[in-house]
Amino acid sequence: MSLRLPDTGAETLPDGRRVPPSAQRNAAPILQVLQSHNLRGPLLEIASGSGLHAGLMAAALPDVTWQPTDVEPANLTSIMAWTKDVPNVLPPRVLDACAPDWHRDFAPQNAVLLVNLLHLIPEVAAATLLSEIAACLAPEGTAFLYGPFLRDGIATSAGDAAFDVSLRAQNPAIGYKDLAWVIACLAQSGLTAEIRPMPANNLMLIAKSNSHS
Repeated sequence: MSLRLPDTGAETLPDGRRVPPSAQRNAAPILQVLQSHNLRGPLLEIASGSGLHAGLMAAALPDVTWQPTDVEPANLTSIMAWTKDVPNVLPPRVLDACAPDWHRDFAPQNAVLLVNLLHLIPEVAAATLLSEIAACLAPEGTAFLYGPFLRDGIATSAGDAAFDVSLRAQNPAIGYKDLAWVIACLAQSGLTAEIRPMPANNLMLIAKSNSHS
């Protein structure tokens, strides 16, 4: 069953680019975080969706080789439309990042970017995803995990509470993940996370190997 999300029915431009409003809004603040880390070399984007982030951010990070991926083959058309003129973006690949052992096909990555996915997948899938991200990173690599989180099991705004309820009504297995749980999953895989507040009550978790954090 496909989820009804705030960006469902996003505009599609004549050239095939989908334009989700949330991706438009959060692109600049996410890019600012990435730029502050002087990234170079391979970056894996998980759940690229429309490809808007890949197109806009990779162009501003010329030292990065950006690999967009998505679980839905149908999304590759929009990703290619967004990135066709950006020389440091690789052709998009289909990736089910909630499946075990996918890191073997993508490691080592200097950076991994995950935007707004954890609340859309079950907890078991999220645990697998987080461990695979850790396994995918180069020894001094960094994972950037952006999205909304519960704090001590509680949504911290009325909008977040309502969105979490709507997600769980559509699928009881999904919904917002607790920040402490995500940090514990990362720690179990050897990553230490810095928490950075972001606009719209979201957070960016910046996770590095314990030996390099």
